[in-house]
Amino acid sequence: MPIHHHPTSTTPTLYLSAQDVVHIVRRKGLRACFMGIAERIHRGFLRWAHFDKSSRLACHSMRGAIELMPIADAQTYAFKYVNGHPGNSQWGLPTVMAFGVLADVDTGLPRLLSEFTLGTALRTAAMSALAAKVLARPGCTRMALIGNGAQGEFQALAFMHLLDIDEVRLFDTDRHASEKLMRNLHDSGLKLQMCHSVAEAAQGADIITTATADKRQAVIISADMVQPGMHINAIGGDCPGKTELHPEVLRRASVFVEYEPQTRVEGEIQQLPEHFEVTELWQVFSGQKPGRTANSQVTVFDSVGFALEDHATLCFLHDTALELDLGRPMDWMQNLSNPKDLFSALQQSTPAVVGPHL
Repeated sequence: MPIHHHPTSTTPTLYLSAQDVVHIVRRKGLRACFMGIAERIHRGFLRWAHFDKSSRLACHSMRGAIELMPIADAQTYAFKYVNGHPGNSQWGLPTVMAFGVLADVDTGLPRLLSEFTLGTALRTAAMSALAAKVLARPGCTRMALIGNGAQGEFQALAFMHLLDIDEVRLFDTDRHASEKLMRNLHDSGLKLQMCHSVAEAAQGADIITTATADKRQAVIISADMVQPGMHINAIGGDCPGKTELHPEVLRRASVFVEYEPQTRVEGEIQQLPEHFEVTELWQVFSGQKPGRTANSQVTVFDSVGFALEDHATLCFLHDTALELDLGRPMDWMQNLSNPKDLFSALQQSTPAVVGPHL
């Protein structure tokens, strides 16, 4: 949890730029960041009932989606603004861009404004590895990574650092994406193998991670590719009309989700009837329901990303930035002798930026 300020506090908002977040990762190290974020997420799931939860608000277009992801507990309110536009790379733009805010519930005062594109990549990978800890077979060493775009390296490294995966078999329809990943991770200690098809990459894998970007109902993994005991980490299907797994894969597996109301609309299970049974991960973490129960069991983490994970990551960034003395203060409010007299800001000699009309 971040530091909880007294309601009368006027401490400036902490602003973290993209470079500030990079500095946090470089100074703490990727392993420590993955572990720190995963630990915060786990603590959050154990406090599931303490959060005011809702599905994200999304604006969908032919080219992609823009989403707002809010959540709050009794102390802190958080939201993330994030887009997903698979075609952005042709314009030299990231396919995903985000920023996040963390605010005091008592006052509504923002305590953190952070660039969150890198933060989203870190939290998505940390969440994948955290879920696999309770869903994958013990002793997994080999992962197939299908889709080698912006999220690829983070997934591979999170599974290496948090699950001891040492071999990653790669496939992407864009060979340049796989080559990029191999260059970036050539000295990571991972054994990397580029494959010519999804089926080749999946052969012999303990874990399959799908992280494709196309906004369409696709069959990336079919039932014939799935072997007993596999864990499937499906993170690419994250909006209505976008899937990666054949429905038969889901029917033959035990399926776990973050927040069921959201996943029913956006996840792999949008392909199946409402009565199809799934388990929310907080129930597994708290011991209320089992995760994997047999080595031959096929498990699926149908991950769409949930605001609790962003809340946890923003708290991690806030506290770590304070620890490392990173970021800069940012004043949101005009200094007024009478807070009820907003109009007086217009009469001061120095122009001032004031809050928006509410």
